[in-house]
Amino acid sequence: MSFIKTYIERQTLNRRTMLLMSAYGLFGAAATAGLRPGPARAAAPNGPRIAWSYRDRTNPYWNAIVSGGNAFVQSLGLPQSALINLINEGSSEKSLSDIQSLLARYGSGVALAVDPNDMPNCRPVVEAVNKAGAYVSTIWNKTDDLHPWDFGDHYVSHMTWSDVGPSEQTARVLFDAMGGKGGVVHLGGIASNNPAIERLAGFRNALKAYPNIQLLAVQAADWDTQKANQVMSGFLTRYGDSIKGVHCASDTMAYGVIEALRAEGIEDMPVVSYDGNPQAVELVTKGKILATVFTNPYWAGGITASLAYYAASGVFKPSAEPHEHREFYGPTTLVTTKDAQDFKARYIDTNPQYDWKNFWALAKGQIRYG
Repeated sequence: MSFIKTYIERQTLNRRTMLLMSAYGLFGAAATAGLRPGPARAAAPNGPRIAWSYRDRTNPYWNAIVSGGNAFVQSLGLPQSALINLINEGSSEKSLSDIQSLLARYGSGVALAVDPNDMPNCRPVVEAVNKAGAYVSTIWNKTDDLHPWDFGDHYVSHMTWSDVGPSEQTARVLFDAMGGKGGVVHLGGIASNNPAIERLAGFRNALKAYPNIQLLAVQAADWDTQKANQVMSGFLTRYGDSIKGVHCASDTMAYGVIEALRAEGIEDMPVVSYDGNPQAVELVTKGKILATVFTNPYWAGGITASLAYYAASGVFKPSAEPHEHREFYGPTTLVTTKDAQDFKARYIDTNPQYDWKNFWALAKGQIRYG
């Protein structure tokens, strides 16, 4: 389990570096390299500038998202450095500010892929893009009353994942491993994030079918490994041996949980998670995590950038597309100890080849509300 400890240490070092860079006025240059060209900056593409706005490249999930974005950029015959990275480090204010700076520089010549960081931030991002005449595709976070078709062509699409059902599946795997009884704790993501809300809802749905499972605590750990480590340590102090299983809303939080358990000499606590990151799938093959859910972030990262780019390039007209092409669910796959080895060989050891113009190849239908 040493890689988990190494992962936590790397997060700490990366954050310290960013804080130091910020203190010396250097952070913006590194995080938004596309806004400040230097000698190493690749030549700009002839078409729209392509940018990805996201939370954290040190997180395996977001690394996979941006890797997919890089693969799409390379499919255009451009170097990876042609993709402008806007890293917000979990700050909605920084997310919006970086995007506004990008639009101020390039105006309508921007094709933007965005995770708005939280639901309320999506509207000002979309409105800024629309005002500039640029194009944006979003993932994960937006409010239910905000729709791409209300902005003509400039809000191209929104993709999220239907997390309630898969999260319920992981909870059932956990509860069965617990023998259908005992205390359980849930570590959630940022409270205003769509996936955090849905994954908690799925967990609660599963509880209804297991009357002998006792919910001890629910606490947000903000998708963060170190915070999850601290939260789990607190749970162990408070509830001790009453905890018989742990439900995590993301793989990265599960890493912190497992390290907290290991520090207490607990090696066999049932744990489930979500996202299907490479490290988590490896832990599933070893039985250290019982189940995770793969959302194919590599494909999501590439196709979100592709949708924005080809709309901005005039290859297709978003307003001519049906609603199920403007708001749609991405794919999910439950990964358990039974199939983790085969899954790893197919999706982790190598990335499948995707047709980045086949925009809705893996889409799972129009988003449903209520």
